[in-house]
This record gives sequence, C-alpha cells and structure tokens, in this order.
Amino acid sequence: MFRFATRRTFLRTAAAASALIPAAAVAQRTFLRGQTLDQFDPSICRTSFGQPVILPQKRELKLTWNATAICTVGVAAAKEKGYFAKHNLDVELINFGGSTDQLLEAIATGKADAGIGMALRWLKPLEAGFDVKISAGIHGGCMRLFTTRDSGIHDVGGLKGKTIGVTDLAAPDRNFFSIMLQQAGVDPNKEIEWKVFPGDVLPVALKKGEVQAFALGDPLGWIARDRDNLFEIANNLTGDFSHRTCCVLGIRGSLIRQDKPVATALTQALLEAQEWVATNSEAAAEVFAPHAKAPVEQLAAMLRSHTHHHNPLAADLRQQISLYAEELKSIAVFKQSTDVQKYAARVTADVLA
Repeated sequence: MFRFATRRTFLRTAAAASALIPAAAVAQRTFLRGQTLDQFDPSICRTSFGQPVILPQKRELKLTWNATAICTVGVAAAKEKGYFAKHNLDVELINFGGSTDQLLEAIATGKADAGIGMALRWLKPLEAGFDVKISAGIHGGCMRLFTTRDSGIHDVGGLKGKTIGVTDLAAPDRNFFSIMLQQAGVDPNKEIEWKVFPGDVLPVALKKGEVQAFALGDPLGWIARDRDNLFEIANNLTGDFSHRTCCVLGIRGSLIRQDKPVATALTQALLEAQEWVATNSEAAAEVFAPHAKAPVEQLAAMLRSHTHHHNPLAADLRQQISLYAEELKSIAVFKQSTDVQKYAARVTADVLA
C-alpha cells in the first residue's frame, strides 16, 4: 500500500520541484567512470519519482550512518552509483559510533546535516525536542528474534517468563519485540528478563542457556541463524508490521527551513538508491560487501528479505510514526501524556511537497 502512495506523492510534487531547477541543470547528466547514471540503474523508471531536484551549484553535506548495518546499504549505493552526484550533492559519510542522543544533537546543531537511523532508537530521544525532522522511511525488515530449534518456543507468546538477550536496553529490536510481546499478552517489563551482551556473543549466550532467545539485526542476525541452524520466532515484517518502516532519514530542521531544495535533493537521491537496491540485490550486496564479513550471495538474500521499496512519506510517514509512538506508550517507553498525532507531526517533514 505504501509503495503506491509514496510514488503518487512524487508525481504530485514533480511540478513544484521542477520549478527549483534551472533548465540547463535539468538537461545535465552525471558521468561516472565513462558511463551515464542511466547505465548504472536501467531498472528505475524516472517518472515514478517525478522531476529530480538538481541543485544549481554543488552542495557539500555530512550524512551519518552505521556502515556495518546492511539496512543502510542505500547510503553506500547512493554514493557509489552516483545518486548523490546526480542531484549535485557532495556527501561526506560519517560512520557515527556515539550514543543516539549525541547523534541527534550533532545533526540538530549542524555538526552533521542528516543521518540514517532506526526509528525505534530515535523516537524516544526525539520526544525530548531535538531539531531533527524525519523526511522518509528508508526500508523495512532486518530485526530478528531467535531461539534454538529444540526450545519448544514457536511464537512470541511462548517467551513468557523467559530471558531474552539484546545488545542494549534501548536497542530498536528490544523495543520492537517488546511491542510484539505486549500485543501477544506478555508484559515485556514484568514477565521478561532482558540481558545485554555484545552482538557476536548473543549466539554463545543462547547455546550456554544464559538466554532462551535473542534479538539481533542483520547482517549478524542472519549469519547466526544460518550458521547455528536457529529458529526465527519473528521479525519486524511479521504480521501487521509487514508494511512498517524501520529505518528512517532524519534531516537537520534548520536545513529544511533555510534551504529546502537541498533537503529535497538528498531525500530523492536516497529514495532512488533504495529503489535500485530493491531491484538489484546482487549488485547492492557487492556494494555493501566491503563492510560485512559475509559472502555476496548471503548479503543479497538478506536484501531480498527486506522492503527497500517501501518508503513512506508525508501522511503515510506520519501515520507510521504515530503508530510507533502509541505502541511505545503501551510498553512504557513514551509518556502516557504524549499526544502521538502532534508528536508525529512535529518530528516529521514533507520535503517533497
């Protein structure tokens, strides 16, 4: 559902966006390694994204991302395959290793211009009022919940009274599977014990019986499942969550207010890269391979399991953020007094309008 809605949004805004583009820039093609951009991505229908905003002058930007998380593959693709260059963006990629609060503060204060992150890690800190606006959902999928095949646990309801391993207590997968547990009638704060381990130690903790299940994102989660023949209880595309985004693009609020065409160009470039990833999983896996200790075939299988073509925008995006906010209230992460509709409107921005 969200795919068609977001494409219609691009078409509706094409005329408005084209007004920002000088005629000479529209005619311009970006050449990389002797080939035009069209030769890199023949599968993409240009009209589905409307007329791209190509900035009249090259603009330098700093974009934060997690280079080891395969869900951010669109960033690497946008850089390597020329989508940033097509929009006249010179993007410096910053592999940020600090806390979420530090990341959002860096974007809000101009140390960076934008960032890619997990919605369920960002939404609670954004409640505090950082001047960062979510402009698009980037993809869905990549968070997984595992147990052993002989555990007798077949669904999240079977985890009542069990211990679940996570990488940290504010991890997006901890929040997501807490929501799933709550919906299955299990109180994640009273009827589950959560234990923290480094990501590569979680499978060991499961083998030793220190936990009865663990949550881990791709690529580490997928690799552990295949290597150890684990049972995947659920993931973040299970059931009603099949069209939900998990990774989002956040842009500095002052950049949107003062130079909206730049925010529009950045958003379009990343969404075009996401579509390329969705239709070129093998090639996208090759782009990401230097960042992961996994064969290209395995990385490509991960990408095919994700929804890189689901990119909610505008009203669709606000609806998804408000749903997450309501669900986070149900597990006592958000304050009960939070008006989720006002919150979603405050932390999102429709830069394509």
